[in-house]
This record gives sequence, structure tokens and C-alpha cells, in this order.
Amino acid sequence: MSFDRDKPREHCGVFGIYGPGLDVARLAFYGLYALQHRGQESAGIATADGSQIHLHKGMGLVPDVFNESVISKLKGHSTIGHVRYSTTGSSLAVNAQPLVFSYAGGRIGLAHNGNLTNICELRQQMAASGAVFQTTTDSEVIVNLIARHSQHSLEEALVKCMIDIKGAYSLVIQTENRLLAMRDPFGFRPLCLGKLGNAWVVASESCALDTIGAEFIRDIQGGEIVVMDENGLVSINALAGNRQAHCIFEYIYFARADSRINGFNVNRVRRMMGEQLAREYPIEADLVLPVPDSGIPAARGYADASGIPFEEGLMKNRYIGRTFIQPAQHLRDLGVRLKLNPIREVLEGKRVVLVDDSLVRGTTSSKIVKMLRDAGATEIHLCLSSPPVTCPCYYGIDTSNRKELIAAQKKIEEIRQFTGADSLNYLSLDGLLGVFGERRGDFCTACFDGDYPVKMHEKMNGKFALEG
Repeated sequence: MSFDRDKPREHCGVFGIYGPGLDVARLAFYGLYALQHRGQESAGIATADGSQIHLHKGMGLVPDVFNESVISKLKGHSTIGHVRYSTTGSSLAVNAQPLVFSYAGGRIGLAHNGNLTNICELRQQMAASGAVFQTTTDSEVIVNLIARHSQHSLEEALVKCMIDIKGAYSLVIQTENRLLAMRDPFGFRPLCLGKLGNAWVVASESCALDTIGAEFIRDIQGGEIVVMDENGLVSINALAGNRQAHCIFEYIYFARADSRINGFNVNRVRRMMGEQLAREYPIEADLVLPVPDSGIPAARGYADASGIPFEEGLMKNRYIGRTFIQPAQHLRDLGVRLKLNPIREVLEGKRVVLVDDSLVRGTTSSKIVKMLRDAGATEIHLCLSSPPVTCPCYYGIDTSNRKELIAAQKKIEEIRQFTGADSLNYLSLDGLLGVFGERRGDFCTACFDGDYPVKMHEKMNGKFALEG
């Protein structure tokens, strides 16, 4: 189990610009770089110049896939981009996005973040009527649905798609002359709108807008389709949901701390989670220690609310990527030590409140606790700024196997013993939602309580239940 696999993984990030006169491919490169945390297995950019769509995509990080020569060839006045994670077994070049295809309505590029919950049913229906699939992604199902509605305008086709598909999707879509963005009625996955001079920009997170100097305008709403072309921007309220169900894990772990999502600054939310954690679990200790990087804001919040000093006693090696040579079995702890190293001078003889954002599989937490003890910590109280993850997610996070979730298999005391901590303290679900005040009902918490806003197809765990 590598360090990365002990955390849930967001599957994708999307980006798009409609900006005649701009170097849109270069801007997309920087936008995707800002979204790299959302996907590190493949990257792609498509540009449109009014008559055709140019595409380049490949496996690896954004700077590995794109260089000056590639970017200079991606001409056009609009662009869409994508970074991607994959589930096990689907890390294939053929699944990299954007997807570019031709149909009766013309040429289209599409990039998708999310998971469809009726993917198996739709795919089987299409295959039975003669559809041919070249990838294992549910994004290709959306492509086929658009093609099947080609007798209508693209906007009408997307509305019909929104009726047909169920689950989570934030889409950016490109024709030779237009850029469109679309978010599912529940708003599971984030998507925001910005402005760069006269150009329109869409992105999974506002940090991508900041990176290219664009102004954040607003979040794209659940069930909304936004159309951008030479006439400006048009919003279509296609299919409003009965409720909003924004992914709560964006705030706990996935999103960059400097992003603003659905009206909330992520860093501020994480600090408030830490403050609430201190109120729920007052502990006598000498220092508050974060697990970097996503545990830092919550640890600062815990320190502020408790009055216990905040210290950085775990140093992160920022030059280790997602993949590295796996150590031999007798060096199995080296995988974590390559990423994190304790500072003995900070820890020796100290009672420590160790703050992390979540505990999904538990393997890395147990190794970190052991490292801290070996460095001289006398007590280690593990505090998590989220409730126990007990249920799989089917909306675009790779926790679809309940057997991998330690809180679904063990009681809290058993998990504490497994990690080796002196105490194990989860933020309560009520405390987590309380951070959002009057909007506490706007979030999907299915991974904690099993309350799925969109019901799953019975074959959702099958081979085609893959991400966009």
C-alpha cells in the first residue's frame, strides 16, 4: 500500500476558455497545472480555430505531456483541458481526455469530471443497438448520447442528455466555434465560471482562474448549461435538482486550500473543522502537529481553539511524485519515509495531537504514529477533521470498494489499536455540517452515512463502472 493509496482520490479536473485573440493553449496549460492535484495520470488539451479541433493528450503529469513545441501547434480561439486519475486497471492512454469526435452535428471535444451511476444500463442499451466503444470511460457514453440527439441543436441535445444520465458530471464541451459547460442537477462535482478580459473561463476550481489571472465570477449551478461564443454568454437552467449535493470531501481533502467552491473558501472551512474538532475533543497535550499538507489548516484551527502550540514536526519531501520505485518488503516503511520525516527535536518527550483530514484505509496513519513514537513522542492523539468513512462513493471518488474502508470493517477502538495511537477522535457529522451554517443541507455525505442522493445501478461495481 503506497502513501497515495491510503487517501481517497478525486478522478479529474476540467478547464476551458473561450478567448479569441488569446494564446488559449498556453493558458490551458497553466490552468491544468493548477488542477494537477485532481489528476496525475494523464492530461490533454484540445483547441478550436473555427474550422477544426486540434488535440494533444498523453499519460503523465501536465509538464510531461506538454512542451513548447506541442503548445505552439495548438492554435485556436477556444480550448478545453483535462487532468485525470483512473481506477485500478483503467490507466490507459485510450482513456485520456478530452475526447474529440465527429457526428452529424459537426466536430466536438468533451472533458468530464464525475461518475455516472446508470452507466451499465446505458452502455448495454447502446451496445445492443449497435454502438461501438473505444474506451472504458463513461464519458464515451455521454458522447454517444449527444450523437443520438444530433437532429436537435447541441443545447437541446445536452438537455436531453441531462435527463438520460444519472450521477455526477461536470462537463466542458467544445465545437469549432463555441464553448459549453454543464453541471449535473445535484452539483456533485465543482465547476466555476470566470472572466479574463473579454474571455470566458470555466474550471473545476477557482485556483485555476487565479493562476491565469482571471476573475472569479460565480459557481455554475446544478442543472445549468452555459454557452459561450462570439455573442457572449448564455445560461440555460436546464434541469434543477430537488436538492444540492456538493461533495463534502472537496472541502475535507480534494480541493486546493486556496480555492473557493460553492461559496466557501476551502482553507477557512478546514480551519473551522479543526476548531470544531478541538471543541469536541479537548486533549491535554504539548503541541498540535499536522500531517502535511491537507491536515495543516485543520491543525491550525485545533491549535487556535485549544490554545495548544502549533508545530510542524513532520517534514514533507515535495520532490516525490505519485509514483516512485517501491521499496523491498523488508523496507516496507520506506514508502512513507520517502514522503514524511519526523523532527526529533520537536517531538521528543512531547504529548502530541496529530491532526489529519481523514482516515480511509488506515495503513499510512499507523506508520506515521510509529514514526512519531520512534522520534520520542510520549503520547499521540490522532484527530481527524472528518467522520468515519463507512460507505463507498459512486460519484467520482475511488472508494467504491467497501472492503477497503477500515471504518466499515472495524469499530473505532479497533481502528485506534490498528493505528497505535493513544486515542482516536473523529469529527462528528453534525459538527462537520455545522461549519456550513444554514447551508448544511447542501452537501452529499453518503460516504459517512450511506444517504445516496442518486441511487446506484445494481451493477455499479462492474467493469464499466469507471470514471470520466
